Amino acid sequence: MILSFAVLVSLSSCVSKKQYDDLQASTAARLAQQQEAISKHNQEINRYAERLAECERREAVVKTQVESAETQVRIREEQIADLKKQRDQQATQVGDLTVLSQGANQNIGNTLKQLEGKDKYIRLLQNAKSKADSINLALAVNLKQVLKDGIDDQDVDIKVDKTVVYINLSDKMLYKSGSYEITDRAGEVLAKIAAIAKSRPNLDLMVEGYTDNVSINTNCIKDNWDLSVLRSTSVVKALQNQYGIDPNRLVAAGRGQYNTLASNDTAEGRSTNRRTRIILLPKLNQFYDLLDPTKIPE
Repeated sequence: MILSFAVLVSLSSCVSKKQYDDLQASTAARLAQQQEAISKHNQEINRYAERLAECERREAVVKTQVESAETQVRIREEQIADLKKQRDQQATQVGDLTVLSQGANQNIGNTLKQLEGKDKYIRLLQNAKSKADSINLALAVNLKQVLKDGIDDQDVDIKVDKTVVYINLSDKMLYKSGSYEITDRAGEVLAKIAAIAKSRPNLDLMVEGYTDNVSINTNCIKDNWDLSVLRSTSVVKALQNQYGIDPNRLVAAGRGQYNTLASNDTAEGRSTNRRTRIILLPKLNQFYDLLDPTKIPE
């Protein structure tokens, strides 16, 4: 630019003003073109720099992947070597067994046969438990679906505990205050439970009565033991006489003021403890069948 300016100065003394202006305009145009070209070159350089950075980033990612793959290969090689070592040890042990006497071989065969039988038995019990868990879960879901309509959730609590499904029913829903006489509202719930029970003839029903620790003594009820038993038998009789449940499937039990769910020190706790529990449990002969080794499937 300095040289161009010097040329312009020297020429300005030798040319007319119009020629000078034309020359100056032409020079400015060429300078603008050169600056635009330089700008384009700079943009190209920036794009190449970005591409180079992206290539370097990809190269780093590929390098990391390669290193991870090499680590995995090394781990697999170590595992293969360990398995080969175990195989060789087992082959050595098998070779040592061949020197045992015929009697010792027979004992080993008997032992393996016993272990196989025990393994079948264990699998049988595991399958039985898995099946029971699935049945109980389905039963609990079914009960909740059937009992949810028109019933306060606080009055009904359905749970799965180990091998059984049980339903906790509040006393205020089942009985008239201080008695064992069943209410009309209880009939609605018991009818639904009976319908489920009829669809599951392989289950027994145990009805347990619970009270709080407030003493009771009337002409008909001596104490909380009496009240809990009378309440459970009221439910059992209703299931049998009104809803057609086979009495051979029914068990009545009274738990008195014991086996509490909450403290009896508050009205709320006492209300929680006053309940009746209906337990749906498999028949005892089904448990005996599970424990009978002669019934292990081949």
